[in-house]
Amino acid sequence: MKSMRRNRLFSPLTWPVISFLAAIFLGTLALCLPECSPPGKEIALVDACFLAASAVCVTGLTPINISAALSPAGQGVVLFLVQLGGLGVMTYTCIIFLLWSHHVPFTSREAVGQMLLGGEFNLRSFLRQVMGLVFGIEAVAAVLLYWHDPVNFHPFSAVFHAVSAFCNAGFSLNPDNLMPFRDDVVVNVIITSSVFLGGLGFGVLREMLGLVSGKRLGAHVDHFSRFSRLVIKTSLLLILVGSALVFSIEFYRGGNEHTLDQGFDLAITAFFQSVAARTAGFNTVDIGALSQASLLVYMALMFIGGGPGSCAGGIKVVAFRVLIGYVAAQFRGDREIVLEQRSVPRDNVTRALTLFFLYTMLIAVSTFLLSITETDILRGTRTQISLARILFEEISALGTVGLSVNLTPLLSNEGKIVLIFNMFAGRVGLLSLLMAVQSLRPKKAYTHAEAQLPIG
Repeated sequence: MKSMRRNRLFSPLTWPVISFLAAIFLGTLALCLPECSPPGKEIALVDACFLAASAVCVTGLTPINISAALSPAGQGVVLFLVQLGGLGVMTYTCIIFLLWSHHVPFTSREAVGQMLLGGEFNLRSFLRQVMGLVFGIEAVAAVLLYWHDPVNFHPFSAVFHAVSAFCNAGFSLNPDNLMPFRDDVVVNVIITSSVFLGGLGFGVLREMLGLVSGKRLGAHVDHFSRFSRLVIKTSLLLILVGSALVFSIEFYRGGNEHTLDQGFDLAITAFFQSVAARTAGFNTVDIGALSQASLLVYMALMFIGGGPGSCAGGIKVVAFRVLIGYVAAQFRGDREIVLEQRSVPRDNVTRALTLFFLYTMLIAVSTFLLSITETDILRGTRTQISLARILFEEISALGTVGLSVNLTPLLSNEGKIVLIFNMFAGRVGLLSLLMAVQSLRPKKAYTHAEAQLPIG
């Protein structure tokens, strides 16, 4: 009996949850060390836990200014946690297994396969390619940043921002993030390209590498698979639509010329923030200065997120396309959902609908809790905070995006705990979290009789 319970506790379904929890715990302890703070300063435990969770979950929200509140050693810890979270704790675990025993147990191979690609693959070759892709893209981005501006992007800063961009974390060593580089086209291109590639997913990147290298590296393919086409097309469409909407909204909104400018400058900002809103928390303008309509556009992008198996969060672009196809099929009265000339299995539709419901429900519950902890309901002396700001910060945390309307530093300890759970749930994945909980329960040996109910 004890052996069965132990097997359920450390099954492939629960391993991601345990791994991320362990990484957050160790990261919290590391950030609490005196070496991680400037002399005479120390980080509160809840802030250290929040920062560790945000780094491991590659979110980017932070209750403190890491450029001032952390020493170089502390910033190095954050960089390590971001890299660890971006690649995935499970991937690192499998690399350790490979180096230690020259093989990976089947359970770990199955878990990584389902998490990253959703199918069978050669794990040894896959891990080599993943490491080469990740470190290669990050190295190129770091070199380009340093070459372009060696003063602001000195070697450590260049590496930090390159890793933060590809891992979709959005952490910056500047107190005002990337706002000083708002009109710098080169920095905008480097950061957005890294963020976009990191949000596609390792499977898509392997196919890209295979096509570019003529099958010498990466996946041995002659063209993009149906899955990769779906991810790339949807990602580009979301970025273009988001950029056009925000540009139009802010261009015709009066009184914002002094904060957002007009014309080309506004176009760069709209494009950059539309890329970042889907996956990473970088900002080149004060997000709180945007209109309510623009914030709603970014909330939608944060909710959708990036590609499956990527550094991004959200419900993912494939689930979004399945949901759109499902709604369109209902209007047509068609039972079949067709994406990229292929029908979508009913099981995929069920998973997408479940994921959408879970995300919506968690957002509603967390927003309700934050509306209590961050208003005068619980603390009579606290300043009233608008529901829009609370909702934006909540979706940003659950989507592991990291964009902020300057609310996170003002949160109470209870509010920070709510967002910590959301960042963790968003990084592990609500479906994975649900399956992990289900795996701990013994299966029922019976079913109940069915009865029809009137719906609608």
